[in-house]
Amino acid sequence: MPAKAAWRLVIDASVAGAAGGKTATAPTSTNCRDFLLAVRNERYVVIMSSQLSREWNDHKSLFARTWLTAMTTRGDVVFLDIKASNRLRREIERAVVPGRAAELKAMRKDFHLLEAALATDQSVVSLDETVRALFDRAAVNVVALKNIVWVNPDKAAEEPIGWLEKNAKPERKRMLGFKAKRR
Repeated sequence: MPAKAAWRLVIDASVAGAAGGKTATAPTSTNCRDFLLAVRNERYVVIMSSQLSREWNDHKSLFARTWLTAMTTRGDVVFLDIKASNRLRREIERAVVPGRAAELKAMRKDFHLLEAALATDQSVVSLDETVRALFDRAAVNVVALKNIVWVNPDKAAEEPIGWLEKNAKPERKRMLGFKAKRR
């Protein structure tokens, strides 16, 4: 029987920067570390675009550096040349309420996460709840965003490690636009 193809995750540098080592005690540090360990143990593949790789290099903790090296050595990191999608970017920009330049600036900073997710298995892992809420709201008008699963490894209610253990299924409650639609 052939091996199951590994699910590919786009993991934001915010997670890499927050992940603490064995002696970490801060909840966010331990949650991010435990999530990354679960990614490794469950044999997920991590997607890196050139921009995301630069961000990881700038922000990763000592633990995340060691983890990424181990993942790369084992072949569980895939570096992809992901082109910016001007169409997607324009659609998102049009979905932002006029006069909210700060929101648009925050979203532009993370367009590459969405593009990488859409080019692969449509899953983003990030601590950034502000930009998540902005993309969640934009997803009401931007159809492509509705397919993206966004998981925060520091939100216990989301059961992020349980999600990994259950094969990272794209549950509707985790998808962008779902919460905004219920409001």
